[in-house]
Amino acid sequence: MSESTTPSTVRATYVEPSAEEVLQPGLKIGDLYRRNMSQPYVLQRLSEKSWWVQSFNYGTVFYVGNEGVLIFDTLEGVYDNIVQAVASVTDKPITAAVYPHYHADHIGDIAKYVAAAEQQGRSLRIIGSAKTAQSMDKSGSNFPRPTDVLDWPRGQFDFEGLTVELHGFEWAAHTDDHSAWLLANERIIHSSDLINPDQPPFWRFAGNERFHWHEDNLKQIYDLEWDYLSGSHGNVGTRADIDFDLAFIADLKEAVGNAMGAHPFSDFVNPDADAHTEFLSNFFATVSRAATDALRPKYGQLYGFEAATLPNAEMVAWAMYEYR
Repeated sequence: MSESTTPSTVRATYVEPSAEEVLQPGLKIGDLYRRNMSQPYVLQRLSEKSWWVQSFNYGTVFYVGNEGVLIFDTLEGVYDNIVQAVASVTDKPITAAVYPHYHADHIGDIAKYVAAAEQQGRSLRIIGSAKTAQSMDKSGSNFPRPTDVLDWPRGQFDFEGLTVELHGFEWAAHTDDHSAWLLANERIIHSSDLINPDQPPFWRFAGNERFHWHEDNLKQIYDLEWDYLSGSHGNVGTRADIDFDLAFIADLKEAVGNAMGAHPFSDFVNPDADAHTEFLSNFFATVSRAATDALRPKYGQLYGFEAATLPNAEMVAWAMYEYR
């Protein structure tokens, strides 16, 4: 199913992707899922110098300068497709890359970008936050460290006249180093895994390590100066997508709260069980199913609802159980 054959979460107007024509803010790419499943990449121009590209449901943005290309995310497993997309609009080399946060699926192909730069007789500039560098060290990362380390949680760098601002989430839901990157001159904001535009929240809110603070993170970027939102997964986004997510989350929290009231934890205490560990798992499973069922009449026809809502409800239930 594609976003243009299921109801849009924001009543979007869909268009054919274009590498030449700048996308009008608010429009979205039609048949995005089908395109991701049937072609090497989907490419859309966002400004004179910036493009949005997605391959196999993984996306990023890149900026073409006078001498080289800056790319956000060195996405795992799609290197050939992404560089093919870049080469379709410029013959300039990729000279710099950003680590948006330390999850391997968003930086996993960095070695290929480094090797390509070395073959061209230069070094690749790798930009990341101090928090990402710290997270990589703490995790014993096998990936190369950033060559340019920005202050956390606020910093900025220049790429051939483009100012890029780091907006780190001090209290982050996705990863400790989760952040948003604002291409100030281009009015584009990129925050991998913060939101999947034109879809209900993905599985565990796009792989969040916790639900707590997720709403705050969404609100933190809302009033920054941008026209296009890139979340890596999902469509090109706007503030309407954030509004939808916040409304969906409010409904989900209400449904989870009602389900917890109807199915109190005490109902799942079973003295005849072999271990007490089943009490909590049965409680959360029941609450999550009840909350998902409650939301289905309103949201059930939307993209990915059935696959994602149950684990999302469990994350919300855990947060509401713990943070009282």
